[in-house]
Amino acid sequence: MSRQRAAVILAAGQGTRMKSRTPKVLHKVGGRTMVDWAIDTAQAQGCARIVVVVGTHSPEVRAHVEARLGAGAIAVQDQPLGTGHAVRAAQAALAGFEGDVVVSYADAPLVRPETIARLFALRDAGAGIAVLGFEADDPTGYGRLLLDESGVLTRIVEHKDATDAERAVRLCNSGVLAADCAVLFSLLSMVRNDNAKGEYYLTDVVGLGRSSGFSARVATALEAEVLGCNSRVELAQAEAAFQARARRAAMDGGATLIDPNTVYFSWDTRIGQDVTVEPGVFFGPGVVVEDGATVRAWSHLEGARVGPEASVGPFVRLRPGADLARKVKIGNFVEIKNATFAEAAQASHLTYVGDADVGARANLGCGTITCNYDGFDKYRTVIGEDAFIGSDTALVAPVTVGARAFTGSGSVITKDVPADALAVARGRQKEVEGWAAAFRARKAAEKAARKAKP
Repeated sequence: MSRQRAAVILAAGQGTRMKSRTPKVLHKVGGRTMVDWAIDTAQAQGCARIVVVVGTHSPEVRAHVEARLGAGAIAVQDQPLGTGHAVRAAQAALAGFEGDVVVSYADAPLVRPETIARLFALRDAGAGIAVLGFEADDPTGYGRLLLDESGVLTRIVEHKDATDAERAVRLCNSGVLAADCAVLFSLLSMVRNDNAKGEYYLTDVVGLGRSSGFSARVATALEAEVLGCNSRVELAQAEAAFQARARRAAMDGGATLIDPNTVYFSWDTRIGQDVTVEPGVFFGPGVVVEDGATVRAWSHLEGARVGPEASVGPFVRLRPGADLARKVKIGNFVEIKNATFAEAAQASHLTYVGDADVGARANLGCGTITCNYDGFDKYRTVIGEDAFIGSDTALVAPVTVGARAFTGSGSVITKDVPADALAVARGRQKEVEGWAAAFRARKAAEKAARKAKP
């Protein structure tokens, strides 16, 4: 990296078309807020300074960014007077910075770090201004990037101002650009607002730069990558584009997705080689699935680790803190929260395990429950290695079942069970001879008497 880098992220839009009490850039794609996507991209490109331009109408956005980057990363656009005006709001926050700055948008979450890298590469190659463009399937409404015969960007023309010939150009402006910080703000100081909207347009710096002797070059991205999200429809389109990207990355990395279009990933999902994911699986944030594991159909995972060669599902819910070691088996209709399963432990069906540590090769029978909450506090259950928990056992925490111990089916275990012991905690069975026949006869007589009444 030959020059210092900074980023200005525009996040001051009103977002009225989203029709939401949540500010637009705090809506999520792949389980991550859009503004966080933009910050991640800037950090991945080594930006030493990041400034997020927010509006006075969205204190939630300011609080969110300050919590992550600190108050020094905030610039405020107090009036919505256009993109050029928004970037100028960041000038004070970048005082003293010498190097290149990229301008990006918090509502365009899918721009990749490697795409931004191409803009910086153009700067390193001598371009005064580097602009990100895309080939639009339908360019209607987009600003067009007009190039000369040598590929130099001569100007950006808005659709409404373009001639028919210019409107035939499909190379469109994403709004993302990079330039020397001092040059950028010098050019912005010359931008005028003598247009129909009375706004200061960032795109004007290209023409002003050319007049001042600075060349402009274009890097391109796929249209889906630069998609802006201004409505719920566009948010859904961005989510679909992200999911397509994530599914492809998982399969390129060596995972098998039996029906890719029914598997949903989050921004940080990590899938190993030779993992098999069956249809209808949802990965919330914070999931790691290691090599050779299987996630069966209709399972929901969040904040969980699935170890090598483990098997999960079908119809399993792994909640935050679920940590499964090698060859663990979690079967259908099992829920696990904040619990560890050591190697080859298993809970095959209809079980809830919360706040627990399960030892290697332990077997939890059908209907096992860890009773971890008393209405005020959470308590932990410990199950030793090779223990066998009988079906329909309730383990009332805090409680420990020792290594190789058994619990009898239907037991409510409230005291620690020593290693190698059998614990049975249920009422003794009692038989009353003839009771059922007498009961049926009495109920039949009562029913007949009711029918006989006039």
